[in-house]
Amino acid sequence: MSPLIPQDPGSLKEFLAREVAALRKAAVGAAGVRLDEGASASDLADGPPETCACGEGHAHGHAHGHGHSSGDGPEGHDPWACICATLPAIPVSAALLVPVRDDDGLTVDFTVRAGNHVRPARWMEAPDRHVGSALRDVQPGAAAAGLIDALAGVLRTGRALTSMAVDYTERRADGLHRTQLLYEAASCGDNVLATWRPAHNRAELLSRDAQYIASMGWGTWDLLSGETTWSEGLCSIFRTDATRPLSLADLCDAALLEDVPRFGKLLTGLLDGEEPPGVEVRFSVLGEIRTLHLVGRPVLSTDGLVWSVHLIARDLTTQVRSRQRLAATRRQSERLREEAAAERRVAAVLREALMPTHSAELAGIGLSVAAAYVPAESEAAVGGDWYKCRLLPDGRGLLAIGDACGHGLGAVARMAQQRHALAGLAHAPGTHAGQLTTWLNELLCSDPAAQTATGIIGHVDADRNFRWACAGHPAPLLLREGRATALDTSHRGPLFGMLPGHEYATVTLPLRPGDLLLMYTDGMVERRGEDITTGIDDLLAELVACDGLTAQDALDHIMAAYTPETHEDDTCLLAIRLD
Repeated sequence: MSPLIPQDPGSLKEFLAREVAALRKAAVGAAGVRLDEGASASDLADGPPETCACGEGHAHGHAHGHGHSSGDGPEGHDPWACICATLPAIPVSAALLVPVRDDDGLTVDFTVRAGNHVRPARWMEAPDRHVGSALRDVQPGAAAAGLIDALAGVLRTGRALTSMAVDYTERRADGLHRTQLLYEAASCGDNVLATWRPAHNRAELLSRDAQYIASMGWGTWDLLSGETTWSEGLCSIFRTDATRPLSLADLCDAALLEDVPRFGKLLTGLLDGEEPPGVEVRFSVLGEIRTLHLVGRPVLSTDGLVWSVHLIARDLTTQVRSRQRLAATRRQSERLREEAAAERRVAAVLREALMPTHSAELAGIGLSVAAAYVPAESEAAVGGDWYKCRLLPDGRGLLAIGDACGHGLGAVARMAQQRHALAGLAHAPGTHAGQLTTWLNELLCSDPAAQTATGIIGHVDADRNFRWACAGHPAPLLLREGRATALDTSHRGPLFGMLPGHEYATVTLPLRPGDLLLMYTDGMVERRGEDITTGIDDLLAELVACDGLTAQDALDHIMAAYTPETHEDDTCLLAIRLD
């Protein structure tokens, strides 16, 4: 039965310590491991004494005490012949090097005295091909890389050279080749035994690239010896050096507190000899939270004991952050959609309450009227386009249309302000369209919160004359006897709210029975990528086809030809026919 899963780092580390201690005790008992009671701590730390092939023992890390190659070693044995004979057994490139000294006794080069047959790279020659040659000749980059000075230091100090990296380039018949070699060297009397190998073989390079591309790495924890080995990918994930991998206890401390139970469940299963399913665990790495997907496998001995643990980690931090950003974006988008939908509902209700039905009283002066409002988006209905048609107390018919800047509730509020202001001003006795337009402009100019707008205000009097003023609005269209034209706008003034104090002029158009007057906002004729005159010409062509139709039928015909998907703005239409 599996133990209870630890819930905090301290408990998890205590659990690991108990399990590893019990494992080591069981391993000692099962394998009959003998600990040499006579071995000192320093002996165990430094390792066994080095032994030359001739049987002589030598202190670890110091030069061999053989003497010269004249054969004056113990019992006449030549130690150099012994070393040379062992070179073929070394699995990496190896050579015995003899120093070359100048007149002052300084080592300036080395001669290859003996070498094995191992080539460090496919395109490089083996050391035994260079016997008798100078090191500067067979490895031209050695001096520049400081290798000769380092080998001379081995002779001078007696200290071994470990893992010295040298970039080596060579021109061959098939082109230039480069590799990085790692050198190890130790002194043997007055000679140097050196080995070199590629810093990374092809498999290691492919493995490193695969780890980088997949954002993954792996590690092995030997529970008996305590040795920990990490791949380059895992070191990169945890931002640590390969010589300082984290122990399992260190990982317990690095895991976020709320993720410790998941990590503990994984480790508990591994120590039980199971292969638990993968789990996502977050770790704090140098103050940064990283999310890893961990998969583990225990290494079992023949007696069933778990002596080592393998973990493969894939860094999901980037994907997790992307998912979090996407989720936040979705939440924000949904909130904006909800707000927009609420605004559309409010604006639609408000527009329905504000937009007038055209007055049936206008029929008393021979005018039939049809009006329509079409939003650029079928669900929006929140633009600032407006119209006003009503019979005034003095017997004139008021015909007006306008376009308040913007969209949304703000545009609806501005539209309502302009419509209601006009309704109030229009009842002033004896006023003409120019005065109403001037007063409405002053109202918008005096309001700091107001924005610009366009509009046409006109009256049809008892004599069937249409007297109108224009504030930056498209000209009305007139259909008369099968011919459609735009009215002259040479008297047109600036937009509402732009130029305070401006006096708007009016012009008068005598209407005839059968005339159809079409007033519209610019959304009807503005199209993406087209000049506005093209839209006006198209609208004139559709108006010609309405000859003889009632105001409502004419409006229905024009709306049927209207394509909202090609327009970016709302539109309002007002058709007036003189019967």
